[in-house]
Amino acid sequence: MRRLLARVDPVLVQAVIAAALSFAHLHDIADAAGQTGWKAWAYPVSVDLLLVAAWRRLRQGRAAGTAVRLAWIWFTTALFASLGANVATAGLLDLGQVPTWLRILVAGWPAAAFLGGTLLAHTPTPGPAAQDNTTGEPAESVYLEPVAPAPAAPAAPALVEPDPAPALPPAPAPVAAVMEVPAALLAHARTLAAAHTARTGSAPDPGALRALLGVPEPLAAAIAAQL
Repeated sequence: MRRLLARVDPVLVQAVIAAALSFAHLHDIADAAGQTGWKAWAYPVSVDLLLVAAWRRLRQGRAAGTAVRLAWIWFTTALFASLGANVATAGLLDLGQVPTWLRILVAGWPAAAFLGGTLLAHTPTPGPAAQDNTTGEPAESVYLEPVAPAPAAPAAPALVEPDPAPALPPAPAPVAAVMEVPAALLAHARTLAAAHTARTGSAPDPGALRALLGVPEPLAAAIAAQL
């Protein structure tokens, strides 16, 4: 039992007591303003939850260095609602005859709390590198330790290109196959060749024989070989 009492945080106990008293004061004000039954118990929950949600957004915004104006507005609103209820129950107001303006504030609180909770819930959560748009000051820079460059890989040895292969000598021109030439065609070719030699002074080549005889090139080559 003593160990359990030693572990209890006095600050936490004080916070629980203060929250219970504030909860009761808010309930009494809501009940006196005409919000009876379960509605009177819902008002303290609404005020305290809005206060906690706004405080959480404040902490996140401060940690990220972003604007927290919206969170401050709703935190102040919930704080004044809680503080006003606590002060009102100290005898400053006659809870038997609550003024009209207080009834209006209590009756309009659910709409205001719903709006504030919705805006806080749908506000994007600031990232660690966010920048404060209201002041224009960038977030605190993060120092990164320089990393030593990796050692360069050894260069690959240069490849020695082999000497080009020696050029092969040109292949000899194919020798025309010896064709059997008819004797009459060979005699006629000799006559034309003799006339060509007498006219030009040189024996006709296969091209000239082909033009003179009008025969295919292989046959003209065979005739030239046999002349």
